[in-house]
Amino acid sequence: MSNKKIPDSRGYFGEFGGKYVPETLWACLLELEGVYKEVSRQASFKKELKFYLSEYAGRPTPLYFAKNLSKHLGAKIYLKREDLLHTGAHKINNSLGQILLAKHMGKRRIIAETGAGQHGVSVATVSRLFGLNCEIYMGAEDVLRQKANVLRMRVLGAKVIPVCNGSKTLKDACSEAIRDWVTNVGDTYYLLGSTVGPHPYPYMVRDFQSVIGSEAKKQILKKEKKLPNYLVACVGGGSNSMGLFHPFFKEKSVKFIGVEAAGSGLNSFNSASLTKGEIGVLQGAKSFVLQDKFGQIKEAHSVAPGLDYPGVGPEHAFYKVTKRAEYVTVDDRQAIKGFKMLSQQEGIIPALEPSHAIYYLKELAKAAKNKIIIVCLSGRGDKDLDIVNQYIK
Repeated sequence: MSNKKIPDSRGYFGEFGGKYVPETLWACLLELEGVYKEVSRQASFKKELKFYLSEYAGRPTPLYFAKNLSKHLGAKIYLKREDLLHTGAHKINNSLGQILLAKHMGKRRIIAETGAGQHGVSVATVSRLFGLNCEIYMGAEDVLRQKANVLRMRVLGAKVIPVCNGSKTLKDACSEAIRDWVTNVGDTYYLLGSTVGPHPYPYMVRDFQSVIGSEAKKQILKKEKKLPNYLVACVGGGSNSMGLFHPFFKEKSVKFIGVEAAGSGLNSFNSASLTKGEIGVLQGAKSFVLQDKFGQIKEAHSVAPGLDYPGVGPEHAFYKVTKRAEYVTVDDRQAIKGFKMLSQQEGIIPALEPSHAIYYLKELAKAAKNKIIIVCLSGRGDKDLDIVNQYIK
């Protein structure tokens, strides 16, 4: 494993990452990078972020030993309970970090993209907390699929803007948010929700989400007196998984498994950028993307709106080519089975995104009997009950 700094000064994780953006955004990205490097080192910033993560969001989250699920599958399974955070998912970790940056930079308007709606809810939440105007871009298809989260955003005072272009999902919401930012860089902060996009977003979001893995490492050492054998998490853009993985990066005995969405089975692997994609550029960064032979981005699909994205963060691409992590797929119906399995074994209703990782435990446990596994339970399932109901009628 290379000891070089990851990412490097240009924002590359090996060959992946960088800034592939219009000239109008270069100055803004350089400003953001400089502010982040300066402010994130300040004791006052760290203290303020720690305060809000603890007193407002509810950290630390428990590392829960899933006794029934462990007995059912034959492995020792711990759940990192990000679903217990304020707003119901890991997204609040990053939103709190970035809103403090926006406040420091004097920005008065916040924009964001969202798929499953959890990032949109967390951005609307922190914007209201700090009295900033907030507009959320959301694919029109996702607006229909995630009505509860749309209502939550509107109750919080955010303007939800349906995007009717392309597949009307997360990719298109990202594109519209970037167009807005290009036009309004002066007073607007783009609060990007995952480890994707141009430098410095991938490593900045990773840093804010690394609280997940940092806590998990301390907790498992206290509970088991040793490190886990496996870390498992779902991968869309990649923030919850990178947040869990990164603090264990140098622990070579700990294996990382990222679980992508294979879609409906009729058009399998169509949200699995790492396992079926090719190297390309999407929305400001070089990574693995789903594209046709002409380099045009394909439409992605998953039963989980938060995984409905035809690309992945560049650090995950780096983990793939260096073999630091293994990436596998779970399809829609398997994810529904994972959803039901955790609900009925532990009385915990997961979001459909981590349900992909939960289902994969059935496969992993066959080869990992009695091994210690930590799974990132990145969000709760309230938002997905209407979708699940279509499968279990």
